[in-house]
Amino acid sequence: MPANKVVIDFFTHKKTNSFFSNNFMKILIVYWHPEPQSFNGAMFRTACEALANAGHEVRTSDLHEMRFDPVSSRKNFSTVKNQDFFKQQIEEMHATVASGFSEEIEAEIEKIEWCDLMIWQFPLWWFGLPSVIKGWVDRVFAMGRVYGNGHYYETGVFRGKKALLSLTTGGPAEAFRQGGFNGDISGLLRPIQRGILEFVGFDILAPQIVYGPARMTNDEREQHLAAYSARLKHIAHESRIDVGTY
Repeated sequence: MPANKVVIDFFTHKKTNSFFSNNFMKILIVYWHPEPQSFNGAMFRTACEALANAGHEVRTSDLHEMRFDPVSSRKNFSTVKNQDFFKQQIEEMHATVASGFSEEIEAEIEKIEWCDLMIWQFPLWWFGLPSVIKGWVDRVFAMGRVYGNGHYYETGVFRGKKALLSLTTGGPAEAFRQGGFNGDISGLLRPIQRGILEFVGFDILAPQIVYGPARMTNDEREQHLAAYSARLKHIAHESRIDVGTY
């Protein structure tokens, strides 16, 4: 399928009125796929173009292009709390009060703090997030800054913000229904939607799922991209869904 060639400067701030007065949003798209010409890549570019054309501010974290390292270590920090024993949460809490996150991690946290809506674009691999996006969460969702101190779920740090999962699967839709070969997709996504995003306060929008794009014709893939673009034009008006609890 031909790649979308639209180029947009996603890191340039533009002044807008409050989202609550004119429905313009600040949107962060976190994206990973190892092949830029993949259907995930096309969904990513489609989202960037549709949202920018609708007047929203868009920033991105293209983790493959960034060569983002998903492995946590002391490189997450510019400060040290305990030089003899590395416990990440202790270092995160110290970095929160000491302004001690590395430039890379600080930039990613600031993007989340900035946005009204966060979209994750990814292929569903082994019934979950690809390791690079999961590693991005492990490094960026820092205790003391992103969660903790009594701020969880309904009292989470990011309450009032929204999150949307946009993903593809390898199998067809019927394989991801209740009683299907792989089980109900809502159950597969709950650890992400409830255990990560709602945990830090996000309200969850209905996921955008394209089942088995590799088995589709080019026309069918284009139809899915057009439907996604149309949805995003009105994304500011969507309400949260109930993702359930454990």
